[in-house]
Amino acid sequence: MDEKVEKIIEQYQGKPGMVISVLEKVQEDYGYLPQEILKQVSEKLNVPLAQLFSMATFYSAFSLTPRGKHIVYTCLGTACHVRGGARILKGLSHQLGIKPGDTTEDRQFTLETVRCIGCCSLAPVVKVGDDVYGYNTADKMRSILDNYKEQE
Repeated sequence: MDEKVEKIIEQYQGKPGMVISVLEKVQEDYGYLPQEILKQVSEKLNVPLAQLFSMATFYSAFSLTPRGKHIVYTCLGTACHVRGGARILKGLSHQLGIKPGDTTEDRQFTLETVRCIGCCSLAPVVKVGDDVYGYNTADKMRSILDNYKEQE
């Protein structure tokens, strides 16, 4: 068994919500939930693999495929849609060379869409990780993503 997985399981052993906590920590450490790691978690926790897959596919916070270091959420809710959210998404998709739901080859960015970020007065809104950006244009987003690339 992967030592990292052993430590994660030990950290949460016997605590309420242990399975979700283990999955969250695995995803944090690996960037997604690798199938071979889920098998190890299943065996160690004596939880059916099907149950783990069910949880991993039910909760949108989990991913079974590799995710980027920076998740770029483009809001397509009503206010953002009316104020050009689709244009922003198209520009981001072009800039990153991926479509929504995909991750760049270098695993720096994953592009996602959401229906509301909760900042309608700032529409169109894009969230990168925990950072929220409002009143966006394609040029502004190009500059913002360039700053994340420079952080590497």
